[in-house]
Amino acid sequence: MMAGSHIALGAAAWFAAAPRLGLPALDPAMLGLAVLGALLPDVDHPKSWVGKRLRPVSHLFATLLGHRGVTHSLVAVVGCAVLLLSQNVPLAITAPLVVGYLSHLAADLLTPGGLRLAWPLRGTYALPLCRTGSPFEPLVVALALSWAWGATSEKVDFGAGLRAAGICRVVGREWPGFCAKPAVQPVVLQTPELQRLWDGSWRPGLLAHETRHAHPGVLR
Repeated sequence: MMAGSHIALGAAAWFAAAPRLGLPALDPAMLGLAVLGALLPDVDHPKSWVGKRLRPVSHLFATLLGHRGVTHSLVAVVGCAVLLLSQNVPLAITAPLVVGYLSHLAADLLTPGGLRLAWPLRGTYALPLCRTGSPFEPLVVALALSWAWGATSEKVDFGAGLRAAGICRVVGREWPGFCAKPAVQPVVLQTPELQRLWDGSWRPGLLAHETRHAHPGVLR
């Protein structure tokens, strides 16, 4: 798919995945990381958006491995899983990057070109729903984006830009509801281990220790 489609689908994937991970779907930094992750697989294509900006790297990938090679394979999926489970990087960084990256692979899987999931083997896997750049591509993207947007319950702060520009200082009395800053809800994740990953304080053995105290006799 085209770069714009990957950007939109990366955002859509994050809208859908973030609530399930206990992370804020509309956090600008995380959303930006998801979009970045959605563009990263095409680092093996010198003419792609990310390939043009990392030209020495993209030329090396294209020459040695070709487009839709290792960066679009199960090897990359395993790499994403390892990154997601890494103890050295906070979940708030790894999760959006991985979600965006996987959204790219899922999107390319819908094109006739498909993916060499079993790289370095030559077999190609595809669910050819639309061709890259075809008129049907924006429709697929719009449907995915609208569904994902409906999956998040977070509210958009439309007044943030006005407050940042100082406009609300002038029109705040006339538009109190629009310029009011929404209450910030603390990020509370669904499980203790996710909370520690978010805080960057997760260590091996903590989960087992917490489980023993929460459920005596379960782990012995």
